[in-house]
Amino acid sequence: MKLIKNENYIVEIADMNENGEGIGKIDDFIVFVSGALSGERVLIKLIKIKKSFGYGKLLEIIKKSENRVEPDCNVFKRCGGCTLRHMSYLAQLKLKTKIVKDAIERIGGFSDIQVLDTIGMDNPYNYRNKAQFPVGISKDGISFGFYAPRSHSIVDVSNCAIQNNVNEKIISIIKEFMIKYNIRPYDEKSHRGVIRHIVTRIGVFTKEIMVCVVIKGKKLPNADYLVKKLCQLSNISTIVLNHNNEKTNVILGDKISILYGKGFIKDYIGELKFEISPLSFFQINPIQTKILYQTALDFAEFKGDETVIDAYCGIGTISLFIAKKVKTVIGVEVISAAVDDAVRNAEINGISNVRFITGKAEEVIPDLYQNEGVFADALFLDPPRKGCDVRLINMIREVLPPKIVYVSCNPSTLARDLKMLGECYEIDKVQPVDMFCMTGHVETVVLLTRRKIQQN
Repeated sequence: MKLIKNENYIVEIADMNENGEGIGKIDDFIVFVSGALSGERVLIKLIKIKKSFGYGKLLEIIKKSENRVEPDCNVFKRCGGCTLRHMSYLAQLKLKTKIVKDAIERIGGFSDIQVLDTIGMDNPYNYRNKAQFPVGISKDGISFGFYAPRSHSIVDVSNCAIQNNVNEKIISIIKEFMIKYNIRPYDEKSHRGVIRHIVTRIGVFTKEIMVCVVIKGKKLPNADYLVKKLCQLSNISTIVLNHNNEKTNVILGDKISILYGKGFIKDYIGELKFEISPLSFFQINPIQTKILYQTALDFAEFKGDETVIDAYCGIGTISLFIAKKVKTVIGVEVISAAVDDAVRNAEINGISNVRFITGKAEEVIPDLYQNEGVFADALFLDPPRKGCDVRLINMIREVLPPKIVYVSCNPSTLARDLKMLGECYEIDKVQPVDMFCMTGHVETVVLLTRRKIQQN
């Protein structure tokens, strides 16, 4: 069958991907359909045709899945934030387990790996401790919201059920301030305007609130008025300006000016307290982060006398979480500002058996072994979405620590790295954890143990 763009077709949806798209076929041609669920028969318009796959626009659901629910958000179809709002939460958890398992089998090449059921939340709403609202101009005036999928078109959102409810009040105050003093939003095309983004960080356990106004320029006119209005809200701990003068899509610049407070908030992961600045990386769901880290700790089965190296340690969250269970932890991180935060967080929590080093793990770990005689009994990996640097993987295959605990936010790069490590390591346990409810993203903890050398 010759396929024709913008023609309508009936498609049986057999699977789903992590983007929340249904996957079906027209004959043998794969089609991705946003908004369609597994098991559904749908009518689509074929809007894009590539060499081996295409994209369809959902026109009608002919046969509905039992897992379909009515989205509890009036901008769900336009906003790029949530992708699974039309699916029951139990079905979301099952999908995430399947996504991890499929990646390990398809990309990793493993056929007999058990993936445990994804650990979900009792209440999968209002869990995010960080929100980033782009600011722009629409036909109705100033708009705050989230970007539509695959674009920088802002969908105006006044209230989001996965964010903290106080964000709606913060945005309302800032919008009133901008109108009162005629402060223009930043325009990406002309590079004119003042306010680019509003970033909020909210302590889930401390309730402390940070408001970060990202601006182009050195100062925000009439900032005193904005501070006064924001401080009328309960629990405002600090208000800062972030200066980003670059022609870029990157949200935050490097420079911070404090308008009110100390420039950071505090929050907890378990019993550990952390200082969180505007530029700090901190997991957006501390409730599930505790479960994630506890799972990693349980997988490691420490006896108390181990030396542990935590590659990609960031601000030290995992390092400090496991420090009380082992003899020594060495955290390695390439970003020096994050290492400074990690050292400070160790001091805050009175933890002295942790050492943090700035550098690339693939260079630092061999240096520790060769020059200091430091050998890791266990290696923790928690890389960004792109996964581990191949040089680090190669170094691991040479040094061969007995045990690896890999924490991943991307099943595809996790599976790729497991395939490279599979020659030397057995995959013992795989546990997905739902950190990002209503989206297709999932965190996964994997325990790997060094293969025994076969004797001839």
